[in-house]
Amino acid sequence: MLLIPLIMSSVLFVGALGFGVWSFMSRQDYKDNSDQKVAAAVEVTKKQVSSQKDNEFLEKEKFPLRSYQGPAEIGSLSLSYPKTWSAYLSQQDDNSFIANPDIVSGARDTLYALRVTVENDAYDEVIRNYDKQIKDGKLRATAFSLPKLPDVVGIRFDGEVEKDKPGVLVVLPLRDKTVKIACEIPDRAGDFNNIILPNISFKP
Repeated sequence: MLLIPLIMSSVLFVGALGFGVWSFMSRQDYKDNSDQKVAAAVEVTKKQVSSQKDNEFLEKEKFPLRSYQGPAEIGSLSLSYPKTWSAYLSQQDDNSFIANPDIVSGARDTLYALRVTVENDAYDEVIRNYDKQIKDGKLRATAFSLPKLPDVVGIRFDGEVEKDKPGVLVVLPLRDKTVKIACEIPDRAGDFNNIILPNISFKP
């Protein structure tokens, strides 16, 4: 009579013990994995914060801006650019000013974050050169005025300004000449829009 309850009690005890061991191991495994997940999340957050601080530092390093003033015969064109950029006035064309982060390379076909050129060609003649790209859908044209020269209306081109070379180009009339302001590196379009264009002007 007592043997049956004893056997049942033993079975229940072994079952409870097994369940307890299984629960403990499952909880420990969850804890270990949870700790790893938390540690990984913390590491990702640290990297994001570090990257954000680096970006903020790089942005602050661009100021105060450097300035350039062109000769009176080309409208006394003036502009400002980040102090972390290097600038160069072309020896082949005194009316061409280029600037780039860190260094300015003299290599042929080099792309620049900023290229400003005052051409002797008339404005209407210059903008006609981009008709084909616009018709092909490779270039988008919109009316544009510099913030400091709201009365001088030109055209802003976005897209493939030159073959296989995406970028931004602003074309503006300057008396019998034409001002071309280009950003040939898409990654620098933010600086071009937020720093260069708001700080450029000339005497129409």
